[in-house]
Amino acid sequence: MSVSKVDLEQRADAAVIDELKQTLERQRQAFLKNPAPSYEDRIANLKRLQKMVLTHKDELTDAVCEDFGSRSRHETILAEIMTTVNNIKYTRKRLHKWMRPRKRHVDVTFQPAKAKVIYQPKGVVGIVSPWNYPVQLALVPLATALGAGNRAIIKPSEITPKTSEVMKRLIAETFSPEEVHVVTGGPDLGAEFSGLPWDHLFFTGSTQLGRLVMKAAAENLTPVTLELGGKSPLIVHKSYPVDRAAKRIVSGKYFNGGQTCVAPDYILVHESKVDSLVNAIRDEIHACYPTIADNRDYTAVVNERHYARLQSLLKDAQDKGATVVEINPANEKVDESTGKIPPTVLLNTNDDMSVMQDEIFGPLLPILPYDKLDEALDYVNQRPRPLALYYFDDDASRADMVLQNTVSGGACINETVMHVATDDLPFGGVGDSGLGAYHGYEGFETFSHKKAVLMKGRFNSANMLAPPYGPKIERIIKFMVG
Repeated sequence: MSVSKVDLEQRADAAVIDELKQTLERQRQAFLKNPAPSYEDRIANLKRLQKMVLTHKDELTDAVCEDFGSRSRHETILAEIMTTVNNIKYTRKRLHKWMRPRKRHVDVTFQPAKAKVIYQPKGVVGIVSPWNYPVQLALVPLATALGAGNRAIIKPSEITPKTSEVMKRLIAETFSPEEVHVVTGGPDLGAEFSGLPWDHLFFTGSTQLGRLVMKAAAENLTPVTLELGGKSPLIVHKSYPVDRAAKRIVSGKYFNGGQTCVAPDYILVHESKVDSLVNAIRDEIHACYPTIADNRDYTAVVNERHYARLQSLLKDAQDKGATVVEINPANEKVDESTGKIPPTVLLNTNDDMSVMQDEIFGPLLPILPYDKLDEALDYVNQRPRPLALYYFDDDASRADMVLQNTVSGGACINETVMHVATDDLPFGGVGDSGLGAYHGYEGFETFSHKKAVLMKGRFNSANMLAPPYGPKIERIIKFMVG
């Protein structure tokens, strides 16, 4: 009797799921034996992770580039290797301070007493990482979790299988399975992973999948951090020079071929500046990407499914009246075999178009006109809260007004994307763009349990509040309450 390919895949998935459950239990038992890893142990783990990344940086970079078919090697080193190593170094430098108990105030009513908050590891952390930055978005959460004293299991994306396999092997060479482990598999494994009884579950991905992850985690009351996406707006004030804006727009939008969760998703610019901004963006793209098809600096769409998705967004916009401005400096034939879509500006879009409803995650860039700045802010505020907001204006008071009157996970003034690489800033979304934050001290807090501790000495004033109640308690209440 022959065994079908589907049967073999199901058996393989079942074996991986069984391995996952066993490893989770082994990590949990190991944590119970050592629930308070020392500062020295945590630093040692971070050093091992940093050495792993630096020693194998070329192998990791090669794997990412192979998964994408054509990905900028320099962008991979900047976004995957450098960002990860910098985050580990930042955590190592400040970890001792973060681990200290924090003193808290005790009201006179409960004196004499002392109060403090101590930071304890949560235990075993599950990390589900995405494909767009497959090294950084797996290893930075891992570094933060290790700094907080946890153990971890990572489920990387099946869309970047070469990178996932390299990370799996390197992690196995660097850590024991009781410390850190990597499991690889498809969506079925991801669904099973999310439903396990983690002490904390960390997920990076789409809003749609984030809802499913949170639902699965709720069965075990597992606390979650959801790093999602959404449509991050960019607003250019009428007074801001469009050529300066274009440099940062092109840098943030077309890094990694637009496949960045915080990439500008659409631009709002004063109606009098639309044409000049388009021209400035065109000039900047010509300078940065003089060719597209064979240009190693211009990253391809990750796979055929996402390529087809982006082409569908483009066709839908065209069919509904959008003006398509393809920027192809060398007038090349850039077909599907390259996996690349030239930088494309979309004008005259409307809310009926899918490109204005869904996160783009690619090199398509709608530009919308506005008359008054309040109209632009209203447009942003009437939509789901974005992961990032970008505002270009040299007037500091006006920029502050924009920050105060919009809600987003993070923001930049006269810049795009770079707040994510600023290690001392928390990174996370709000509403549809996410739940919770990491990076820096906020990341340490995310993966730590903040235990409230009240300490009493020999004399305990609370004994005076015990029954039987009478005139004495009445006098105390009158003194305390008034």
